[in-house]
Amino acid sequence: MTLAGHETTWREWRAALAGPRMHHGWILAGPRGIGKASFALRAARELVAEPGVPQPPGDHPDIIVLEPLPATADDEKKREEGKPYQTKRNITVEQVRAMQQRLTTRPTLGQRRAIIIDPADDLEKGAANALLKSLEEPPSGSFFVLVAHRFGKLLPTIRSRCRTLRFERLDDAAVDAILHQEMPQSGEQVRQAAVAAAGGSPGAALDFVELELGEIHRLMREIAEQGDTDFARRGRLAAAMGARPDRKRQLAAIDLARAVVAGRMRDTATPALAVLSDTHAQLVRLAAQAPTYNFDPGLLVLEIGTLLASLAVPSAPVHG
Repeated sequence: MTLAGHETTWREWRAALAGPRMHHGWILAGPRGIGKASFALRAARELVAEPGVPQPPGDHPDIIVLEPLPATADDEKKREEGKPYQTKRNITVEQVRAMQQRLTTRPTLGQRRAIIIDPADDLEKGAANALLKSLEEPPSGSFFVLVAHRFGKLLPTIRSRCRTLRFERLDDAAVDAILHQEMPQSGEQVRQAAVAAAGGSPGAALDFVELELGEIHRLMREIAEQGDTDFARRGRLAAAMGARPDRKRQLAAIDLARAVVAGRMRDTATPALAVLSDTHAQLVRLAAQAPTYNFDPGLLVLEIGTLLASLAVPSAPVHG
């Protein structure tokens, strides 16, 4: 994703980089889809670069990236072919140990090596404990950059050994500029709808266009505003989602629902703030569980729709 905004965060990072003693562990904390991964890659390249040492334009031998692996052999093949693929739900302890083995050797081009973990909140328990050992006794010249969508899920001992950079949502103009550059083929009307639905998240806006989520967003707003006493709108929402939506589409739908609720929370004329806050909290819980749990897609859509319907009909139970 194109980098935009986060000027304060860049100033903090570069001030530390120019200082006499760079901290060995960093957490990039903020909502999903606002550019933390892009920041991590660019920041890592700045970290490992040295004057007079040519730097490769593509993959860098001194930047290690740990992320969830393809789920199956077929998904591995799809990744090699540049096609969309499913990933495993966690970063494994074997991946962390393989990374630690590489840290026993010297960096290839200079004196520093960067390790990006994206996202660190997807580390399985054994992997998080193994990583903690490296953070407690970091090898000389090794620096860790942890991307975190759910800061609170990280082990307190990991959080305490890292400096945290906070990432805020971007304004609409910045999101629109990214959409215009990344997806110039999208029409003005689609971009406006994507920006409005994204809630300051460029990643959510790009998903809106790429996954054609306009109808889903319209139905979500309709359910939240008018309710769904006969379940007809929830049925149309399920049809718009598709019979077997992949995890990316499921996560994008949850993010859209959260944006719908957040938009209503910003409306000071809305009286049911307690219901809105509870609904938003439950969607946050769903977003945290979706990458880990194997939800039935139909039940997940029903859950989202029921939460949204509760906004229009305060007397209805939240989990109807």
